[in-house]
Amino acid sequence: MHESAQHVARELAAIGVAGEVRELPEPAPTAATAAAQLGCDVGAIANSLVFDADGAPLLVLTSGAHRVNTAKVGAELGIDTLRRADPDFVYASTGQRIGGVAPVGHPRTIATIVDSALRAYDVLWAAAGHPRAVFPTSFTELIRITSGRGMDVA
Repeated sequence: MHESAQHVARELAAIGVAGEVRELPEPAPTAATAAAQLGCDVGAIANSLVFDADGAPLLVLTSGAHRVNTAKVGAELGIDTLRRADPDFVYASTGQRIGGVAPVGHPRTIATIVDSALRAYDVLWAAAGHPRAVFPTSFTELIRITSGRGMDVA
């Protein structure tokens, strides 16, 4: 398992997450490719998207079934400028590369929003620090482990 995925696995165990990190046969750069490999609905993939929110990182864990409405999220959170972060900003903020950003294991706490659409699934799959690493979780657990806020982001 990749070093970054091992780091996330240790972090998950330390905060009481029972689901174990699993390595996929192929990289999963999109929710659709992850869902195909896992045999689940694309909506059950918790995409980790990092945004630049007025210069600060904002992690949005969104259902793979739709896109984040940045105008809506920005307005609800009182953010003037909310835009997708570039790869350097993502890495500096999370210590992880785009395509494998986990909800945890970052050098500093990152404000997190968890898409309320994820409540519809008993089992969710989230990235675990590497494009081939995922772990099973739930909406409630994502809120707990990230100290996140549930919100309709579509």
